[in-house]
Amino acid sequence: MMVHSLQKDTDKAEVEMREYAHTADQDKADFALEGRREDDENSPEAILERYPLLRDMTPAELDKLNRRVRRRIDIWMLPMITFMLFINYLDRSNVTNARIAGMQKDLHMTDVQWSAGISLFYVGYMLTQLPGSLLLSKYKPRIILPLTMIAWSIPTICLPLATNAAGFMVCRFLVGFAEGPFYPGIALLTSSWYVKEELPFRMAIWQGAITLSAVFGGPFAASILETMGGIANLPSWKWFLLIEGAISIFVGVASYWFLPNWTNNTPWLTLEETEMAQYRIVKSAGGIDEMQGDYTLFQGAKLAAKDPFTWLFAALHFFLIVGQAYKEFLPSILHTFGESKLTTYLLQSPCYFLGYLATLGVGWSSGRFKEFTYHTAVPLVLSIVGVAMMISTENIGVRYTGICFLIMGTASGLNMQVSWETTVIPSPRHKKAAVIAIANICKSIPVAFQIVDRTDHPSMYTVSSTSHWFSPYFFLRNQEPLYRLAGGLLLVGCGASILSVLAVRWRVNRLNKVLDSQNDVENEQRRERGQADKSQAWRFPI
Repeated sequence: MMVHSLQKDTDKAEVEMREYAHTADQDKADFALEGRREDDENSPEAILERYPLLRDMTPAELDKLNRRVRRRIDIWMLPMITFMLFINYLDRSNVTNARIAGMQKDLHMTDVQWSAGISLFYVGYMLTQLPGSLLLSKYKPRIILPLTMIAWSIPTICLPLATNAAGFMVCRFLVGFAEGPFYPGIALLTSSWYVKEELPFRMAIWQGAITLSAVFGGPFAASILETMGGIANLPSWKWFLLIEGAISIFVGVASYWFLPNWTNNTPWLTLEETEMAQYRIVKSAGGIDEMQGDYTLFQGAKLAAKDPFTWLFAALHFFLIVGQAYKEFLPSILHTFGESKLTTYLLQSPCYFLGYLATLGVGWSSGRFKEFTYHTAVPLVLSIVGVAMMISTENIGVRYTGICFLIMGTASGLNMQVSWETTVIPSPRHKKAAVIAIANICKSIPVAFQIVDRTDHPSMYTVSSTSHWFSPYFFLRNQEPLYRLAGGLLLVGCGASILSVLAVRWRVNRLNKVLDSQNDVENEQRRERGQADKSQAWRFPI
């Protein structure tokens, strides 16, 4: 009973802290509400008064300006971060493809040494995610993100100079170290420009780049690895790494002219557009500015570590990756269909393309209906059905359909998880950056302990370059063709993901009840004073 009471007090304190921080931010704002501020500082009209260039506009003019700002971000930022992430995942998988072309043999590396190099990538990756994300939240993304891309390209280009296992390990560590802040950074940037109704679909677009890299990465790798061997007396894998590194540097430099900073300091927006960009986000968050208060980077990280949402979303992210443990072994699964290597390779692309379409569709629907729980859980149910189809029959058509269902559900679930966590925690920005990074770190922990693929089938240019440290023990050749042990692992991942979704929903409902209770008490007091009811400033999205 005492524990329940303490938890209830903790929840109420968290809500009160949000209310207090919001009130403090309002006190600092330099605008006049002509009496309305005392009545309801969170109404759309009161929020609009913070922006001098907008306050006298008609609703039609505001709507036109809003659409113009959104269109500019859609045209400039969204395609660029999508392409950058596409290149990022091609780069991440490049050593897997290079291995097939003879890289491991040329460097005289054992399987253990190769796996150590793969693991060191994720060690470096985890080290920089949190500090890198926090620094990005403080400084200019259009400078930091391009520099990040250039930074991971340099050791990629240097990798062909390696002559032994040590050189390979050092380069892979440096690539991971440079890449760490990138994924959390673009998630943070997107959440700071799009309102909660727009966010799931926009995130689905760039999240889809991960899936598209699996569709187009194979043909790209094959076109180089099968044709350029011997040119200038270099093996094809060296050309492959050099070309990928050069493309990344070019894209990184070009991205400076496309990316924005934050809503208050993007140079290619007019003053009116700048105010509208800020107004959109603050209004969507119920009057809360993501840069409210004077939080330091450390304080933002501390707030994230204390928030139960951080660890709930970290658990959800972790289990979603367990549900995607098939990625490294998809060629091995498809190989059991008895087709040629070329056909096996080609069969991968339709599965991933369907996953991309599902991600877009579910993301659009989530924004349209302003709902997260079922849009995250239902696709995972589809994945569970898909796994059941994969492991219950040897019929090739049924198994292939099951693989498609599995990919569609887990790809959609991962997008919904990232968009939900950035909507639940709209501010302060440093805290939101830490939440995204911590969830991504927890996802990366099992991958850092990569061991040798025990399926003994070639990866055939598969884009997924990693698997969980425990995955190879489930995808064993004596489990062919159904891989039922591996199917059990995938079912656990998808099932635990659904339970994590329900846990997030439970906490959201609990905090919203506290907010409703407080709002009812305040409105009762306002009615006694002859004032109108106060607008509900904020509700946690469910």
